[in-house]
Amino acid sequence: MNAPAPPPAAAGRPSPAAVLELLKPITWFPPMWAFACGVVSSGIPIAERWQYFVLGVILAGPMVCATSQAVNDWFDRHVDEINEPHRPIPSGRIPGRWGLYIAIIWTILSALLAATLGTWVFWSAALGLVLAWAYSAPPARLKANGWWGNLAVGMSYESLAWITGAAVMLSGALPNWRVLALAGLYGLGAHGILTLNDFKAIEGDTRMGVRSLPVQLGVKGAAWAACLFMALPQVVVVLLLFAWDRPLNAAAVAVVLLIQVGMMVRFLGDPVGRALWLSAIGVSVYVTGMMISAFAVRSLAP
Repeated sequence: MNAPAPPPAAAGRPSPAAVLELLKPITWFPPMWAFACGVVSSGIPIAERWQYFVLGVILAGPMVCATSQAVNDWFDRHVDEINEPHRPIPSGRIPGRWGLYIAIIWTILSALLAATLGTWVFWSAALGLVLAWAYSAPPARLKANGWWGNLAVGMSYESLAWITGAAVMLSGALPNWRVLALAGLYGLGAHGILTLNDFKAIEGDTRMGVRSLPVQLGVKGAAWAACLFMALPQVVVVLLLFAWDRPLNAAAVAVVLLIQVGMMVRFLGDPVGRALWLSAIGVSVYVTGMMISAFAVRSLAP
């Protein structure tokens, strides 16, 4: 099957407002929060490297995350023409191939900024950029399968952003294994969070051939998968914090997890109707546990 044709060319360039809408600032918070967790977990005071901290926040949100949004909107333009024609590309406010050009330009600028912040910052950002393109662009188009697509986003928005935050504070060095373990576990847990967002699009995903977990497993199966993906990594975090002689932090994360479990029980009674509720409130509780864990290993780093 041939790829859909790009939108017809239009005169002029996109306005700054249209470009900002394409880059979706509202989506920048999760990686910026994970980056902040990485900064805390590094054990290095922000005041010692505040300039690098600011550049790292820009890299995590307005650059790498924004790149992923531009890439996704370009390769989803044919779907958005049907479902969301008001978006910048299908509406013509991002004319011609400017959506693709912006995605490429932001990719290059992100890589250049990452290169100034140290070796492991660069490689972490580079992997995030590769995943951003692989998630949306053919032939990989990981988003077409909920197992791989949600994993790619979870690793990018949580794990890699966390590692980047720690590496920025460590002058570009690789963080210690405890930091890497926490980053990986919370990125894996984000797989479940992303599955929650798929419940609102079951009908559309089925029609478009997108194999989200609700499409593959059914509503009940996907609901259980989302809960397990969110909860089990946090159980491991609690056990690790106890093993690292951080009982108060471990207990705090356990309380955070129990609050989520209570919400999950309610969610399982009506997954479609309560998915957005759990996503909105439960995720706030989830990310609180991330910061508690980051503070727990702060004195154990670097």
